[in-house]
Parts: sequence; C-alpha cells; structure tokens
Amino acid sequence: MERSQLGVVIIGRNEGERLRRCLESVCSQADHVVYVDSGSTDGSLALAQGMGVACVELDMTLPFTAARARNAGWRRLLQLAPEVRWIQFVDGDCEVVDGWLEQAQSFLAAHPQVAAVCGQRRERYPERSVFNLLCHLEWYKPPGKLKSFGGDVMLRRQALEQVGGYRDDLIAGEEPELCVRLRTAGWELYALPLEMTLHDAAMTRFRQWWLRMVRSGYAYAAGRYLHGASAQRHCVRETRRTWVWSLGPLGAVLALWPWWSAAALLVLLIYPLQVLRLFLRFRGSARERILQAVFHTLSRFPELVGHLQFWRDQWQGRRAQLIEYK
Repeated sequence: MERSQLGVVIIGRNEGERLRRCLESVCSQADHVVYVDSGSTDGSLALAQGMGVACVELDMTLPFTAARARNAGWRRLLQLAPEVRWIQFVDGDCEVVDGWLEQAQSFLAAHPQVAAVCGQRRERYPERSVFNLLCHLEWYKPPGKLKSFGGDVMLRRQALEQVGGYRDDLIAGEEPELCVRLRTAGWELYALPLEMTLHDAAMTRFRQWWLRMVRSGYAYAAGRYLHGASAQRHCVRETRRTWVWSLGPLGAVLALWPWWSAAALLVLLIYPLQVLRLFLRFRGSARERILQAVFHTLSRFPELVGHLQFWRDQWQGRRAQLIEYK
C-alpha cells in the first residue's frame, strides 16, 4: 500500500519512556506522524520534536479532553499531508505492532463500506498487578463487526470528516459516541484477529482501578444522555445495569427491614451469587475468571459515582472535569 496515504496521530501527556516506544514503533512504519501533547512536564514534547515528529501543543487554558487532542491531531495531519486517506489513532502509552498499519490499511482499501478497523490490544505487563491483568482481559475484541472501538483504531478519512470527528467536550467515552454517529451514517466497524498494539496501563493500586471505573460510569451516563433515545439505545443497558446492581439490593434491604429486621440482609447474598454466575460465564484460567467476576460485580459502585457526577454537572451546568487514574 501507499505509505503516503497513511498518517498516524498520537496523543499523550507525561508518558515518558512509554511515549518513546510508541514513537519508535510508528515512525518505522509511517511517513506522516503527528504527536499531540497535553501539557506534559516530563519532556515528552521535546522528545517527539527531537525524533522529527510534527507536534501540536494543546492550549491548556481550555479544558483538556482526549477527544480534543485527537481532533487537533488529525486536522493538523491533513494540513501537513492532504493526500492521507487512512488515519491511525494511538495513545501514547501504546506501542504499535510491526505490520499492523499495512494490514489495517489494506483491509480498509478492500472494504469500502468499513469506516474503522482495529486489531487486538494487549497489556505489556499483565503479571505486574491484578489491575493490569484485568485490563489485559478487557482488551480482547471478537473478530468481525464491532459495535464500538477504543483509543487505538485506524479510521477512513472520508468517514471521519463526514461525521465531524470526535466530540471535544466529552471527558470519557468519546470513541463509542463517535461509533454511534458512524453507524448511524451507514458505516461498518470491524475488528481483526491481528495484534495491533501493546499497552502499558501502569495500574498498581486499587484507587487507580476505582477512578477508571468512575470514568466509565461517567461515560455511560453521558452516552445515554446523548444517544440513549436513538434506535441504537446507546449505553441504556450499561446505565440500567449500574443502577440495578449498585442500589437495587440495598434498596430491597431497606424496604424489607421493617418486617424482616436483620434477616433482610440475606438479600445481599445476590452479590456472591452474581460473582458465581459471572465466574461460570467467563473463559480463561480459574484465577482470571474469579478476578473478572469479583471486579465486574464491584465495578457497579464506582460506576454509580460516575453517573452521579455526570448528573451533578448537568444539574449545575458546570463543565466536566477530567477523571484521571494515572
């Protein structure tokens, strides 16, 4: 395929050595690379400039979102290389696997109805913490048609321009929201069984996991607010699930307490039963299955916090603040 028709947009902030690996992996596979820096203080910008990569410094007097960074990146890319037809987005904590860019480009060229294609993201150090391992298990996407993709994806320029890119104001969930608009416009999204990127979550503490789940809850609430009433019912199931599993059993205990007293606490046995149900549903080793079952059940509580933060922001008319876990 023509390398001149391919461009890469990297976004990052204070990624350090992870950014170096990311830049090295894409510069060997693509001629047009743009790095968007969001207020790094660790020399990331100088690193990218020293490697000859075109850079964009986001104006940090405006609220930062990954969506705004990606939009700034692909628009700058097209200014520098207007012949680009395929745009690979990648987060600065990821390394692009050799051969992925060419394979993804070839797939899009052969399937004109497909707007976006992604491969498999893998965690670089899943053994370093339970939370890294959970990310590693989460990344898998069954090959075939997709409902949504993540931060690492190759997009057809025509489709991206047609829908206007990402929503700048979303602090989380900007990729699934873009997917809703792409599918509404008649485009298809695909996942391939090929290695795409190595990711370094660097999550070693429970608080990091909790904040990541709060961000997910915020994203679900925002997604339902924007597109929940559409034919795609975006994030309706996810938000309902959060409310039911976080408050439902507790509400039942309070409702039954006047009649059952302490026996009403037996309702809470639904949580270990849910863990068992999920354990039987998941695949992998026994350790992987129990970890996923326990943390999936527990995640409904930080997701609820994210929901409440979203509706607080809506009620008060305040601008959303970024929820960072690193």
